[in-house]
Amino acid sequence: MSVTDVSTHTTPRADRPHPNSPGSAGGRGRAARRALLYLGLAIVLLGSVLPMVWAVSGSFKSIDEIFAIPPHLIPKHATFANYVTVFTDISLPKWLWTSLWTALVSTTISVIFSTMGGYAFAKFRFRGSQILFDIMFSSMMIPVTVLVIPLFVQIAGMGLGNSYVALILPWLAPAFGIFMMRQFIVQAVPTQMIEAARIDGAGELSIFFRIVLPVLRPALGALAVWLFLTSYNNFMWPLIVIADANKYTLPLGLNSLTSAYTADYGVILAGSVIAAIPTVALFIALRKQLISGLTLGAVKG
Repeated sequence: MSVTDVSTHTTPRADRPHPNSPGSAGGRGRAARRALLYLGLAIVLLGSVLPMVWAVSGSFKSIDEIFAIPPHLIPKHATFANYVTVFTDISLPKWLWTSLWTALVSTTISVIFSTMGGYAFAKFRFRGSQILFDIMFSSMMIPVTVLVIPLFVQIAGMGLGNSYVALILPWLAPAFGIFMMRQFIVQAVPTQMIEAARIDGAGELSIFFRIVLPVLRPALGALAVWLFLTSYNNFMWPLIVIADANKYTLPLGLNSLTSAYTADYGVILAGSVIAAIPTVALFIALRKQLISGLTLGAVKG
């Protein structure tokens, strides 16, 4: 084959389209998949955000405008009447305060107990520890609805029905919290560090509060957010144990605004928007710890 033939049948490498270049078949396929991914993410984001946007918009509308056909997102005649009603005609501030302080107390104690339980299962070996852990772990598989009646019987038997203690006591040592903290402690707290502290003369409480807890800060933040949201948004348990309207939590109070025949949806939407403010503020305040805690177990290295 002559030099002329070679130059005719061989394309210079610099002139070949790169397989991943935008003009190549592979590049167009990759761009199409990325476009579909972005489209799917946009639909999911819209579906997640739209109910909250609609609630905020509806809280500034009259009842006629909320049910107007065709519906419109931006209020044509915005009004603060629903928010005025929330703070003057119903007990929403008291419901909000009850939900906040019971959720804070429950979260604080639950985080401490969950961390202590997780630390015991992760770093101590005692007779029956594996059996206890298996029982605790298997209890996570039992639906809460199954536990409600036994819990209510125990609370009523102790004479704590229709009390604030009944809202907090059953959830002070959640199995999921203990399991979550055990997993984090096994991964993030080396046993050698604990043994070194013992050799230096540190007591068990000193090791727990001065060595273990600072290492677990991201996990503590993630667990605290989860526990607070669970307690703050709990509806079924307060509905069962609280009979006095003066002790209603926020979800229970908002539910009391509806009846079989009437419901002031503007007031309910205004109350729902106010109810979401503490959870949004908590997420903004602890978002770094929450994200770090959720991704800590996903990275090995």
